[in-house]
Amino acid sequence: MSYCVYVLKSCVRDRFYIGCTEDLEKRIVAHNSGGTKSTKPFRPWKLIYSESFQDKNKAYKREWYLKHPIGYLEKLKIIKQYGGVA
Repeated sequence: MSYCVYVLKSCVRDRFYIGCTEDLEKRIVAHNSGGTKSTKPFRPWKLIYSESFQDKNKAYKREWYLKHPIGYLEKLKIIKQYGGVA
């Protein structure tokens, strides 16, 4: 089974969301249908970046890294390269 770390960009505001899932397509549908409380106000969302991992722990460590200060510069690099303005 593979796991995916992903970055979404709001189509209505300059907002980004980082998450981790086993089923990326299903998760994006959940974000865009309002099924996720933290992303509901900023719908619709567009996938701008994803990484696949075979190991669940590595995927969640990568998500944590991108969400925390230690990974801030790398997150900005991803956003600038794939999502436009940071």
